[in-house]
Amino acid sequence: MAADLVDYKIREECEVLHMTDKQIKEIMSRLHANIVKGLGKDTNASATVKCFITYIQDLPNGKERGKFLALDLGGTNFRVLIINLGENHFDMQSKIYAIPNHIMTGTGVALFDHIAECLANFMKEHEVYEERLALGFTFSFPLQQLGLTKGILERWTKGFSCSGVVGEDVVQGLKDAIARRGDVQIDICAILNDTTGTLMSCAWKNHNCKIGLIVGTGSNACYVEKTENCELFEGEPDKPNLLINTEWGAFGDDGALDFVRTEFDRDVDQNSINPGKQIQEKMISGMYLGELVRLALVKFTKMGLLFGGQGSDLLFKQGYFYTKYVSEIESDKPGDYTSCMEVLEDLGLSHASEADMAAVRHVCERVSRRAAHLVSAGIATLLNKMNEPHVTVGIDGSVYRFHPHFHTLMTEKIAQLVRPGIQFDLMLSEDGSGRGAALVAAVACRQSQQL
Repeated sequence: MAADLVDYKIREECEVLHMTDKQIKEIMSRLHANIVKGLGKDTNASATVKCFITYIQDLPNGKERGKFLALDLGGTNFRVLIINLGENHFDMQSKIYAIPNHIMTGTGVALFDHIAECLANFMKEHEVYEERLALGFTFSFPLQQLGLTKGILERWTKGFSCSGVVGEDVVQGLKDAIARRGDVQIDICAILNDTTGTLMSCAWKNHNCKIGLIVGTGSNACYVEKTENCELFEGEPDKPNLLINTEWGAFGDDGALDFVRTEFDRDVDQNSINPGKQIQEKMISGMYLGELVRLALVKFTKMGLLFGGQGSDLLFKQGYFYTKYVSEIESDKPGDYTSCMEVLEDLGLSHASEADMAAVRHVCERVSRRAAHLVSAGIATLLNKMNEPHVTVGIDGSVYRFHPHFHTLMTEKIAQLVRPGIQFDLMLSEDGSGRGAALVAAVACRQSQQL
């Protein structure tokens, strides 16, 4: 077996990345307690898992009709979409616009003016410049919602630092920018984040979809909760369900995950732009998995267990072992190291032996397996809390989408962790947050027409 090539000392060192079933059960119990805390009026302030109210109480039912705009802002570029919903079909056209660095770090006014200008140009291109359209706004930054169209930015992430926006309503910021132009008519019907968009997008196709999950650059989940359990909700109490955005990336910020964290996790955290924050996310998501692998490889090289003790400049440089390398290395068949060899050559490690390559693959597998198990523990916690017989989990994000074994690892682990009798499916979201935003707008319009 190729696996026997891996030095037993490296195997021993990698044991810290293995979570036992007992540890996983403890994580689930702590996460559940944190979610309950986040939902409680008196306990929310001290909860790390904030469980933000989304004010979305209805999922798509397939009867949504019409033309809708969507705006998807979540990183260094944003997407504008126009969606035409008909009976069991929809057509969608979209365009990606860049956000220049000086705007990401400039004023909020400049950011929203830039977005409004792109929206107007998009409407011209699609010949709807004269029409009045409803828009759903996906805003993938930590947001406290005070209503379906009111969201206060808690803090910027992902390299943004626009002034004058934190603590303010971002919907108002965009409305003001559209009003300053005065040339287009857009009604912002809803603000949501990418996790909620993923759930809504999948629910349009599959009415069992009641959990949305992102495992990409970051990680987060949302789920359908009983309205009576949401003590912070101040909307109409007559509807039984309410979508909750957990913001679970911050689980562990209070030390709840310290018992499974390693020296590599602590190193990643200390050298990040937000030390002490988003602890669970740093063990799961694409922004950090490659760096966790790199730190382990550096340690083993310095111990003389890898590459004959000879590293390279790039191996010793923070951020240069990309998460996509992990997916590529694990895509090779057992005993084949073609991709691994290419990655190591890119890093200036062409002197690696076959045993080195087997060891690198072993480290990648340990890190990604742990990530998949942590995500599975979270999803199983939500499934057990909801206690419904059959739930579909809508999933998006580069790690889930491109890692060759993530889906299988999750399916196996969740099945072990859910209560007997609970069935689940994992569904890849095809065009997640953009279509989801338009669907939230469509559902909001459907309701206002019914009133």
